[in-house]
Amino acid sequence: MKRKMTTLLTLWDLLTPSPRPRRRPPVVAPARPRPAKPKPRAAQVRYDEITRAMLREHGIRVRKWRTSMSGCAWEVHYESGKVSRLIEAPRPKGPMSMAVFLHEVGHHAIGLGAYKPRCLEEYHAWAWSLTTMESLGLNVTDRVRQRMHDSLRYAVHKSRSRGIRSLPSELAAFDIPYPKR
Repeated sequence: MKRKMTTLLTLWDLLTPSPRPRRRPPVVAPARPRPAKPKPRAAQVRYDEITRAMLREHGIRVRKWRTSMSGCAWEVHYESGKVSRLIEAPRPKGPMSMAVFLHEVGHHAIGLGAYKPRCLEEYHAWAWSLTTMESLGLNVTDRVRQRMHDSLRYAVHKSRSRGIRSLPSELAAFDIPYPKR
């Protein structure tokens, strides 16, 4: 009968790491050249030019480019007398994002707080936005006009819920009640 040979392990054998089998180096596929970035379309180049020109002309700084179709415009007044004009808006890539961007620029162009009540300022900012788009030869789509209408309807509704006594005549077309829930 054959006996199996066993190896007697010592405490030292348990404490020292056992040599690991060598791994083969991974096979790396040859690097493929990255495709060149596509050139921006002519329309995008035009949107970028208009964006830079509007920001420069009105002395506005973009705090954040938003991914949604919403925006915000405000000013920061410093003790030294300096005023920073800021906006958050979507980066213009099409008619809708351009309209929202120009609407926020419009708040600064007409003057923040120049019109009371607030819904009237919204009206004038939208009017400035669409007039500017048309004067620059940009496409003002039906969706852009619908967005303006919905936005002004919401602004009027908010003013009504806050107790506005007299609605400016420019906003009469947007005084449509929301359906009851």
